[in-house]
Amino acid sequence: MFPPAKYGFSKTDVCFNSFHYVILSCRVCMPYITVLRRYLHPCISHGYSNNDYRNNFDEERYVMALRKPFVAGNWKMNNLVGESLALVEALKPLVAGVAAVDMAVCPAYTSLHAVGKALAGTNIQLGAQNAYVKESGAYTGEISPKMLLDVGCAWTIIGHSERRHILGEADAFLNEKLRFSLACGLKVMFCIGELLEERKDGKMESVLERQVVKGLEGMTAADLDNVVIAYEPVWAIGTGETATPDQAEEVHVFVRNLIDKSFGADAASKMRIQYGGSVKPENASDLISRENVDGFLVGGAALKADSFAAIINACA
Repeated sequence: MFPPAKYGFSKTDVCFNSFHYVILSCRVCMPYITVLRRYLHPCISHGYSNNDYRNNFDEERYVMALRKPFVAGNWKMNNLVGESLALVEALKPLVAGVAAVDMAVCPAYTSLHAVGKALAGTNIQLGAQNAYVKESGAYTGEISPKMLLDVGCAWTIIGHSERRHILGEADAFLNEKLRFSLACGLKVMFCIGELLEERKDGKMESVLERQVVKGLEGMTAADLDNVVIAYEPVWAIGTGETATPDQAEEVHVFVRNLIDKSFGADAASKMRIQYGGSVKPENASDLISRENVDGFLVGGAALKADSFAAIINACA
């Protein structure tokens, strides 16, 4: 059995010959791939129908990226400081040996400083749930990227559906927040996702395209090195409903193709796309098995150390 494409390999690279497989898949050979494929294309495509080949969304353009899974816990408006500390202390030994997965927790603002100190020297990164577009000033109730960096944050979430739909944050404003956070030195989990009625009305792709294109407007491919996209179908967040692995894969392929159109195949191949929406230990393995699911943004299951650790370990 060959390794999956998201770890740097693809079935479209398999020429039914292990030597050719290694040559086509080796990252060291990247400068020569185009030339090799020009001559080996009949071998590469042998055994797959035209539809199979098209359905792999030109998969060979993406196989050279080595995308490390990234699992983050969004604690939302939960846990007092003591509860937050108890949670991370329980979590640390459960994931201490996991090196194959990037991981982060995003507590409420009041717990960031204490949790950041507790995570120092561990393999768990600290993230925030939001950031404003100014460094400081008369912006009551807001928090700046500079403040988040000061308490140890490496990441922030931008564009979560609860801020889009409850607090009315529009695409242009989220783009401004994303770009300012990156400029200040934070990495960003940028959330997108459709409402149930939008999916039922056949508007899912147009909604996601608008969110991606407008959200990433004015950015460069280099900027995307510090961005992870989190696809969270709004109808699956906190409802117990989960997109099937095939539904998640379909959307992630669509989003990756949007990145390709705007920023090129290399940026698309490197972009990590998380899934979020009622992720739990029972469905994590099936979801992460899909080639374009690169991790999770976890809500409720992240509030218990054992369930969050099980999701992380499913990705290892």
